[in-house]
Amino acid sequence: MLKNYDFVGNLKRALIISAAIMLVGVACLAIFGVKLDISFKGGTRIQYSYTEAPDLAQLEKTAEDVLGSDVEVVKDDSGDQKLVTLTLTKRISSEKQESLHERVAKDFKDSKLTLFNSNTLSASMGTKFLFRCLLALAIAAVLLLFYVGFRFRKIGGLTAGVSALIALLHDLLIVFFTFVIFGIELDNNFVAVMLTILGYSLNDTIVIFDRVRTLRRRSDASLEDVVNDSLHHVLRRTIITTATTCVAILAVLGVALAMGVDSIVSFALPMLLGAISGSYSSLFLSGPIWVRWMNAREAKAAKKA
Repeated sequence: MLKNYDFVGNLKRALIISAAIMLVGVACLAIFGVKLDISFKGGTRIQYSYTEAPDLAQLEKTAEDVLGSDVEVVKDDSGDQKLVTLTLTKRISSEKQESLHERVAKDFKDSKLTLFNSNTLSASMGTKFLFRCLLALAIAAVLLLFYVGFRFRKIGGLTAGVSALIALLHDLLIVFFTFVIFGIELDNNFVAVMLTILGYSLNDTIVIFDRVRTLRRRSDASLEDVVNDSLHHVLRRTIITTATTCVAILAVLGVALAMGVDSIVSFALPMLLGAISGSYSSLFLSGPIWVRWMNAREAKAAKKA
């Protein structure tokens, strides 16, 4: 199907597809908003281990009576440890938490609820942590820009670097909108997926530009033909690598969904779509965008001359 595909000539079509996906993401963001884990917005998370599953509705009511705040209760039976998690959007004092521990131990004797873990984070600390995570992503993206620019300086390094950065930003937005569309909370997994996709997408882009650099040394063909030939040379490798990666992630995702392990689902699903997006942007966006930019720059230079 893609054997004779004109990647450069069909850039507009690829941009329309990407824009349509982005519009869906923006619409979902406007309608549903974004969910933040307490790591980013502040709050309290209390986990209890148990031997027999407690009545979650009754546990929620008991916790709200003791703490005087809305509580979300979720059961997690994954792994060897059976846990029930209580999440609040505000900080709870150690005195109130102690009162809660005593109350649940008394009211849920049959379940034998035992404190497993407790985390409390202020809203300001959560915001600061989110800012630092975003700053780390921005610094990583800028460093990658300079790296690509330096490595491919003989074929217009800055334009190659910016083209690669555009593809990276495209992939990061796809990952972000995956969290939004599927209602997944932004937590530590969000940062992990973002950094992983940065490296994954960049690797594909570097392979393509490296091929472009090699072919330009050997051929006097137009830039469009060089880039198209380069993309076709790496096409098979990219598809096989992406397919292998996606099969592995799908296996993990399937097991996580079957066992109800939300923490793994919130990593595997965005990672799956991010990997697909990384290959797509490397093939259909970064190279063709670079060609258009180089041609526009050469045309501008010709007019000045």
